[in-house]
Amino acid sequence: MGTARAGLAGVGIQTAALAAGGNNPSVSTATEEYDGSTWTGGGTLNTARTYINGAGIQTAGLAFGGGAPAVTGATEEYDGSTWTTVNSLNTARYGTGQAGTQTAALAFFGEGSPGLQNATEEYDGTSWTSVNPGNTARVTLGSAGIQTAALAFGGDTLPGLLVSTATEQYDGTSWTTTTSLATARYQLAGAGTQALGLAFGGGSQTSAGLTATEEFTITGTKGIQTITVS
Repeated sequence: MGTARAGLAGVGIQTAALAAGGNNPSVSTATEEYDGSTWTGGGTLNTARTYINGAGIQTAGLAFGGGAPAVTGATEEYDGSTWTTVNSLNTARYGTGQAGTQTAALAFFGEGSPGLQNATEEYDGTSWTSVNPGNTARVTLGSAGIQTAALAFGGDTLPGLLVSTATEQYDGTSWTTTTSLATARYQLAGAGTQALGLAFGGGSQTSAGLTATEEFTITGTKGIQTITVS
């Protein structure tokens, strides 16, 4: 990357990705586009922030929330060249889970003011709408899926770095607790779909960095959930 940083948002696919925001050490507005081989600078964010979250694709991205320098609900849309500020989250927060596209996104959990959140909001391309909250409030969790079929796993339940294994599924209406992670962790990454999810990396109460990878699978006519660890 052209700008080294942590706590940034990432969206898109392997050959057309988008990175925005973050910090190193100051909070950044930098945006970069990846074409499968090279990172190129794109239009800068309007609101500099870290622990920012995103959804969508490179040419239709969404960035929302964030922490330092202040907790925010600011939301911006990217059209492939420029970020435009749109309606903010109803609950300002950072370190949320995220799923979906620019016009059908989901933001869930995170930390705001006051404290940890289990709030969930849906974005329709114009406004955020608060919907049914999750079961376990947490921050810096992993996530996967789309607006109507999302997966949330792990995270930090605070105070004192209480790392979670909790996993929940969202069906477009409600969150349901399901099979837990085998390894409790926070600041982990997630990928895939609700039925075929992937959790990898993160930190724990005893380790600053983990290599553990887990697959989440829903199989069979009864929707049996299983965790495979590697």
